[in-house]
Amino acid sequence: MASLRQPGRFLRGTSEAERAAARDRVGDLVPLFTEVGDAKRVRVAHTPGSLAERAFRRSWAALCRGEAVESVARRESARAVAAARLGGLDVGTLLRAGLPKDEVVRVLRRSFDAVAEPVPESLRSRLREFLVPEPEEPEGSLPVPDFVQRLARQPRAGCTRPGRPRLVLEPPENHAEHCMTVAVYAVLLSEEFGAEPGRVFLAGLVHHLHNAGMPDSGFTGEAMLGDKLGAVMDRYREEALTELEASGGAELRRAAEREIREIETADGPTGRAFHAADVLDRVLQMHHYAREASFTVDQALEEMDLVHDGPVKSFHESVLARANLTPANDGYGR
Repeated sequence: MASLRQPGRFLRGTSEAERAAARDRVGDLVPLFTEVGDAKRVRVAHTPGSLAERAFRRSWAALCRGEAVESVARRESARAVAAARLGGLDVGTLLRAGLPKDEVVRVLRRSFDAVAEPVPESLRSRLREFLVPEPEEPEGSLPVPDFVQRLARQPRAGCTRPGRPRLVLEPPENHAEHCMTVAVYAVLLSEEFGAEPGRVFLAGLVHHLHNAGMPDSGFTGEAMLGDKLGAVMDRYREEALTELEASGGAELRRAAEREIREIETADGPTGRAFHAADVLDRVLQMHHYAREASFTVDQALEEMDLVHDGPVKSFHESVLARANLTPANDGYGR
C-alpha cells in the first residue's frame, strides 16, 4: 500500500474562478483551525493527555461500543469547536460544578458560536445540535483498542526531508493528537468537498494506524526503507486493524479499511477533504512552532492584555512600572 503522506491536489479539474472561490472558503477556516489545533496543547489536572488526545480516545471508545460514525463525528467536531474558547471547561467539568444542563448547553453553544461563523451554515447548525450534556463514563475507564494508547505515546517526526538532517521541534505532538485534529478539520471541510462527515472523520482517525507500531521517522526515514516501506507499513497497520476488529467488530474494521483505501489518492470527495485537512494540520503545526519561537513579552502585555481589567489592574501596572517591566522598557531593571 502506498504511503499516505501525499498531499491532495484537491483543486484539480476546476476552473480558475472555482479555484479562487475554494481558496477563499478554505482560507476563511484557517483562524478557526488554528484555535481547534491548540487542543493538542491544552491539558487539565483531572485527566491525563491533551484535549485532542482525550477526544481521540473518546471517539474510538464510542465507535468500538457500536455508536454510528456519523454521530461520533458530529459530536466530537462540535466539542472541538466549542473548546477553541472554553479549553478544558468541558461538559463534565461544568456539570460537576453544579450548573444545570440547560445552562451548560448555553455555555457550550456560546463558545461554539464565538468561532464557528466560517463553517458553512448548514453544517454549522447540524454540529451545534450535538452540543448537549450527556452522561459520560470516566475517561480513564473507557475501553479502547491497544493501538489507541500507543498512538498517544508515539511522537510525530516533525519536519524532515530526505538527504538532510532532521529538524527536531519541541515539544512534539503525538499521533493521536494529529489524527484527531485532522479528523475534525476534515469534518469542517466536508461540505466544501462534497464529502460525508462520518467517512472523512473515520479517515482522519485511521490514517496513521501503522504508527501504533512503527516509529515515525518522517519522510527522511521512510526514504531509507526504499521499496520495503509499503511492506513495513502494511505489517504494522494489520496489527492495529486486528486489534480494532477484536474491540469493535468486523464491520468497523471493514469501514476503516475502506477509508484507508479511499485516501490513497485525492480523487474522490473523501480523499480530497481528508488530504486538505491533513496538509493544513501539518503546516499549521509548523506555524505554531514559528509563533512560539517569535513570541515576545510585549505581545503578552499589549496584544494579549496579560494584565487584564479588574479591581487590581492599576496596582499591577504600578508594580511593573517600578520594576521596569512595562512594554516601554527593553529589559529587566533598566
